[in-house]
Amino acid sequence: MALFTGKGDGGTTTAFGCNQQRISKSSELPEALGALDELNAYLGFVKIHSAENARIAPAIRAAQETLFIIQAEVAGADKKVGEDAVKNVEKLIHEIEKEIPPLKGFFIAGGTELSALLDVARTLARRAERRVIAVKEAGLRDLPVATMSYLNRLSSLLFALARLANHLSGVAEETPRY
Repeated sequence: MALFTGKGDGGTTTAFGCNQQRISKSSELPEALGALDELNAYLGFVKIHSAENARIAPAIRAAQETLFIIQAEVAGADKKVGEDAVKNVEKLIHEIEKEIPPLKGFFIAGGTELSALLDVARTLARRAERRVIAVKEAGLRDLPVATMSYLNRLSSLLFALARLANHLSGVAEETPRY
């Protein structure tokens, strides 16, 4: 199989489940798929930087697996994110919340390199979520509640992991001065 076909040189593409019609690469569906792919790729970068952390790296790997299911689902494949994926993320967030200081406001991103990477991943997750919502609102895909809930929880998980990375390193969170 060739790595390129040249068929997209004019700015169009096809997606599974679209009757193989050519669609603009800038339309909602490719935008959502691209945002999910960007997030998943970036999580691979975060995973490398968290490899020595036995708590963060597995959470990132699990998120990557689930994102592949969501990408397939958004593309039109018969794949679904189960409610168990949402419950697992919620459980992990609750476990982290028991360990880190209570949230009292906004924090300036950073602290440790890993925390900063997780903060960037959180913003990419929010963008991917917005793009998937646009696909749903445009009526291009009827995405189940579990998928939408997972995407919403993922950014919360990444925020919790960023705070955990700082906490485990003994780095205090900085609040903005406004």
